[in-house]
Amino acid sequence: MKHLLAAIELLEQSKIDFDITNMKVYKKSYIYHDNVHLIMIKDKAKKGILAVGNGQLFDDLEGTDIEGKGKFCSLSHANRLVLNRYFDYTVPRAFGTKIATMGLGDRLGLASPGHIETVKGKSVKPILAQQSIRELTLTNRTMNDMLDAACFAVFQEGYKDGFGADGDHIKEEKDIQYALSLGISMLTLDCSDQIPKGIEKKSAEQLSVDYEKLPRAIKDHYNEQYLNKTFDVDGLYISFDEKLLMENVLQYNEALNYMVHVYNEYIITEKREIDFEISIDETETITSPTAHFFVANELRLKGVEVTSLAPRFCGEFQKGIDYIGDIEQFEYELSEHALIAEHFGYKLSIHSGSDKFKVFPIIAKYTKGILHVKTAGTNWLEAIRVIAQMNPNLYRRMHVFALEHFEEALAYYHVTPDLAGIAPLENVPDSELESYMDDDAARQLFHVTYGLLLTAKDESDKNIFKEEFFYTLDKQEEEYRAALVKHIGKHVELLEL
Repeated sequence: MKHLLAAIELLEQSKIDFDITNMKVYKKSYIYHDNVHLIMIKDKAKKGILAVGNGQLFDDLEGTDIEGKGKFCSLSHANRLVLNRYFDYTVPRAFGTKIATMGLGDRLGLASPGHIETVKGKSVKPILAQQSIRELTLTNRTMNDMLDAACFAVFQEGYKDGFGADGDHIKEEKDIQYALSLGISMLTLDCSDQIPKGIEKKSAEQLSVDYEKLPRAIKDHYNEQYLNKTFDVDGLYISFDEKLLMENVLQYNEALNYMVHVYNEYIITEKREIDFEISIDETETITSPTAHFFVANELRLKGVEVTSLAPRFCGEFQKGIDYIGDIEQFEYELSEHALIAEHFGYKLSIHSGSDKFKVFPIIAKYTKGILHVKTAGTNWLEAIRVIAQMNPNLYRRMHVFALEHFEEALAYYHVTPDLAGIAPLENVPDSELESYMDDDAARQLFHVTYGLLLTAKDESDKNIFKEEFFYTLDKQEEEYRAALVKHIGKHVELLEL
């Protein structure tokens, strides 16, 4: 209590450069507003906001009274909403189509300070809150947990340049409504459920049979707009013969109807700007530049304005590792995808963009600094790197568990690591454990088992790893921050942002 009282006394004097035993002070967070001093501190491993003064802001914050001289306010959801009301910079915002954005999904609620330091002053805006329903379910987090962590990180860092929050890969309307009600600034609509499989494998005769089943008005529309026509997309010529048109209509008509419905029902009815992203990448079907043009042109004809669109690129964008595939083919197709996005006035979006270092220079060349790129799991992997460095015993136990439960994790992700190629733990000394995070197979092993590791319980229903994991990262807060700045910084550099 004495050290908190001493901190209050210094804060009243607007002295924020104080150093008190057992307390960490986040000096960048300090703000004075309507006779109230606020600063984030960590007291005995617990973060909170120290509030001193009087007025409505002070009264609105929930906290523990400190001898009538101030109060210690927890990083609760209620207190996040208070900060949102008083400080606009803690509220997620949309960024539109004229600047690059980077999705920095923080599965742990700890990575955003490092992300902020990485992008500060760069030509890219951070989407700090980005987790799919799948990720939230696997980690037992809520969308509010995700938003709270991002907003408090922004307050901690005193970051006033704007950040976003993405309702990532949302499919269901109920989830769209919920995410928007919480204040997300970006919605990534995942249309994979509306995109049938195997269309590209059908013969012209099979396609014709299916196409004839469509209502006459739909066929008339598509035939009139596309059949035997060629489109000039700034020098890229795209043509539709009968077979190609039938393929695209059967592939994307249902998805297009859903995109239009969501846009009209939820996006344009919001009384604020929303970055609306279309995802057609979570499918087995590679999005050809012709298919990309078809979807984009239909959206324009139907009055749907999107901020970004994510095609399914050639090759493989597997989680946590570099690009797999023909680099020359990728460059050829990426150049056309980028041209189409530029033609229609939205950003090309790169999903599973973590660690795709081979193709980042190509992406930078053709997107010209205007794109959206999603990362997520790589931040978790950097946390694992810190664990390997600072708590070797915990790392070893997590490694064994991940190997034992890998097959279970494949229900949620497509990865193809050669687990047999991972060096046996007994052959690796503690000082070299972090090298596992430089091995593709080990990276993918940990990438897909994160949910199982963070929620694993023993026979007495106690968490096996979670408390020790978060305790270690809390103690090594600066090491984790530095790891993120280095690793995500490489992404920013190679994307020329």
